[in-house]
Amino acid sequence: MLITVNDKQKEFDQGTNALDIFRELDPSASKAAIAARLNGELVELMQPLNESGELSPIGFEDDDARHVLRHTASHVMASAVKNLFPGTQLAIGPAIDNGFYYDFDMKEVLTPEDLPRIEKEMQRIIKKNDREERFTLPRDEAIAFMQERGEPYKVELINDLPEDTELSFYRQGDFVDLCAGPHLPSTGRIKAFKLTSLAGAYWRGSEKNKMLQRVYGTAFTNKEDLEAYLKQIEEAKKRDHRKLGRELDLFDLMEAGPGFPFFYAKGMVLRNTLENYWREIHRKAGYEEIKTPVILSRTLWEQSGHWENYRDNMYTLKIDDEDYAIKPMNCPGGILAYKRRLWSYRDLPVRVGELGLVHRHEKSGALHGLMRVRCFTQDDAHLYMTPDQIKDEIIGVYQLTDQVYKDFGFKYKVELSTRPEENTIGTDEMWELSTNALKDALDELAVPYTINEGDGAFYGPKIDFHLQDSLGRSWQCGTLQLDMNLPERFDMEYVGPDGEKHRPVMIHRTVLGSMERFIGILTEHFGGAFPLWLAPVQAKILTITDRANEAAKALQHKMDDAGLRVELDLRNEKIGFKVREAQMMKIPYMLVIGDREAEEGTVSVRTRQGATINGVSHGELIKALCQEAASRSLSPSWEAEK
Repeated sequence: MLITVNDKQKEFDQGTNALDIFRELDPSASKAAIAARLNGELVELMQPLNESGELSPIGFEDDDARHVLRHTASHVMASAVKNLFPGTQLAIGPAIDNGFYYDFDMKEVLTPEDLPRIEKEMQRIIKKNDREERFTLPRDEAIAFMQERGEPYKVELINDLPEDTELSFYRQGDFVDLCAGPHLPSTGRIKAFKLTSLAGAYWRGSEKNKMLQRVYGTAFTNKEDLEAYLKQIEEAKKRDHRKLGRELDLFDLMEAGPGFPFFYAKGMVLRNTLENYWREIHRKAGYEEIKTPVILSRTLWEQSGHWENYRDNMYTLKIDDEDYAIKPMNCPGGILAYKRRLWSYRDLPVRVGELGLVHRHEKSGALHGLMRVRCFTQDDAHLYMTPDQIKDEIIGVYQLTDQVYKDFGFKYKVELSTRPEENTIGTDEMWELSTNALKDALDELAVPYTINEGDGAFYGPKIDFHLQDSLGRSWQCGTLQLDMNLPERFDMEYVGPDGEKHRPVMIHRTVLGSMERFIGILTEHFGGAFPLWLAPVQAKILTITDRANEAAKALQHKMDDAGLRVELDLRNEKIGFKVREAQMMKIPYMLVIGDREAEEGTVSVRTRQGATINGVSHGELIKALCQEAASRSLSPSWEAEK
């Protein structure tokens, strides 16, 4: 077989592995590569190759390569746990974003103090540099093999597979695991790892099954990157929106309503500011705002396809002996709003937005602060158009989304998700037309994007926007879904230029996604230190003596009249204590008034970042803060001018 590596070509015997080929054609790649691609397909370094083509080394910058490294590390961890705790049974141990985990059934109860001990055993295994050897067995032999090794969870997984399935296993020393791979050539190639946390996890995610013990970890190719990541984790803990929500008195979740958030007064200021921003940019983009009912009849959800395809996630109830559902999505109500009249092609496109409250039955184990809740407000919009308007409307949605994310300082990536393999509605022709329309629009915009095969909605393909926050973490927020199915199901129409009735095309889209989730993301992105325009309290007036109280009250009235959100602290406390307390609440500006300031009509401005600006007049202060808030600046521009 003829193999090409970086423009170097050579004939190799069939069955030669990628690592040996790199050693001959590119020695540096043989040391740095984690895995390889042959003609674009992922292959292990030790995998025998049997076809000619282009062979490329891939390193840690590649998602698949990171998966290979971390999946191998999960096997090393499982081996260490079994060595230290005999009788442990293995469940599953995949690589995940930023790391890996393994679920164990064991009589011992693991504690954080056990993690260093497991790490030490992992280091011993890595030092041995055992090879990762792959072998396969027919299904019946695989079942017997796992039964002999006392692994009932693996047996259950194998039993779920078709009878003619050939199962792959990996052996490293005495440890063997059922696994599809791929893996590193040997354990010694794991250079830097850390076990990060413990958790409970139900087998196969079902509360009806046994609770297992899950150990999380991560792995990198060098210690420097690992240490940087661990520092990021510590920073993320400080920025945890659940912690900050309580400390800043913004929002919380309680046992009385798991997954149903409480928003307090300051949190509502933040929320209302976001909603007002949303309304402003949508009005400018030609959207109309509507509101549809929270509860609608079963017949509507059957017509939309949700009752059949989404029933397990819906809350239902009976009214007058008829079945109803609390809406999990806003689209059916939006469609009824469209159908209230017959539209002309001259009216299209119609862009309708809704801040719609929806409820979805999430499993208790999946709930996570504001990031995963059971009720949330979706900044939904539905656009109805003629087929020749599709590309322009997709471009318009993209440009609006781009503007919003830039306003909040987010970088983002774009992903195109295609038709799922199962449980979809609509014809093949509709899916092909819809998918091509999304591709054409992205290509015209010259937007880099990746394709996520099979991750579209059940009614159509979609574009997803993945935000990157200040810690480099990725969040999927905005989505654009092209739908030619629901207009057919609901017999939606418009009158064309020929005087005949035609079927409109529909776009479902969100920009912020869930209002609650976006607030959680913003809270962590800014670490609770919101820019002035979003801050629930924009400034706090602090007096040094009682003699300054009247001047402080007068300034408060002026700032209130200017539309600024300000609090007053007249307590008989030391000014240093007051300033530190306001800084802990992450208030952008602290305005200090003593005898001198009261007499001169000025303030001493202390910023959240620690700077001090003395002798600022009330008029100058109010003008600067109003300008900063109105510009929606992400940095304290008024301070910079001083």
